[in-house]
Amino acid sequence: MADTRKDEICTTPGGGLPRLLAIMARLRDPETGCPWDIEQDFASIAPYTIEEAYEVADAIERGAWDELEGELGDLLLQVVYHAQMGAEGGRFDFHSVAERVAQKMIDRHPHIWGDASREKSAAEQVADWEAVKAQERKGRTLDGVALGLPALLRAVKLQNRAARVGFDWPETAQVLDKLQEEARELVEARDRLTAAEVEEEMGDLLFVVANLARHLGVDPEGALRGANAKFTRRFEAIEDALADEGRTPAQSDLAEMDALWEAAKAGEKLPDSKSRD
Repeated sequence: MADTRKDEICTTPGGGLPRLLAIMARLRDPETGCPWDIEQDFASIAPYTIEEAYEVADAIERGAWDELEGELGDLLLQVVYHAQMGAEGGRFDFHSVAERVAQKMIDRHPHIWGDASREKSAAEQVADWEAVKAQERKGRTLDGVALGLPALLRAVKLQNRAARVGFDWPETAQVLDKLQEEARELVEARDRLTAAEVEEEMGDLLFVVANLARHLGVDPEGALRGANAKFTRRFEAIEDALADEGRTPAQSDLAEMDALWEAAKAGEKLPDSKSRD
């Protein structure tokens, strides 16, 4: 039977974080909770956690400030969900999670809560941060780079770790040379390689692209998101132009659609354009 006092906490507005924690505990109650929520575990919830993080990033990128509050709440719910499952297994709970990250912030900011000087640039502070993290790891250079990260982001993190111990091209020109080499190898060998070998060569090429982005100070994930948005915007302009004539892309051809693409591209460059490029 449900505890009416706990249900009152769940259903009373204004309870903030304690209310959210109580709601999650109620949903996971093995006797009176939600069957779907009870069945979940860390692995099954992890994809939702990643999705919610991306939705937060998407709202920020679009400047959708009216949506951001809700997206942050959805992401917080994921933390609460994992913390509840941790508490059920006797591993950790929300309080210990919050305490651990709070102490990490104290330890990694000696220029705020310690004797280190605050008279450092942002770049110097980042270097100090990374040095503390390296000391905490005390393992191999690449340890701790999460496997679940998006591949481009993980490539950059792996490269940054290797660069900190001197394993890096000193000049961007050398990265460009490697990029051309990998692209040439893929083109020349694609007809005689197996599907698995083509995939491997493609991976090598993308890894070098990520390295080039790093050398240029560009976030490859952000750059690709921007390119995706641009492609979507311009292709939809093609569809709109064809729809005005009662046609679809399937009823057009490449030459016509390419011309419409160029028209959409030119339109974005007008002074009154709303393009974000």
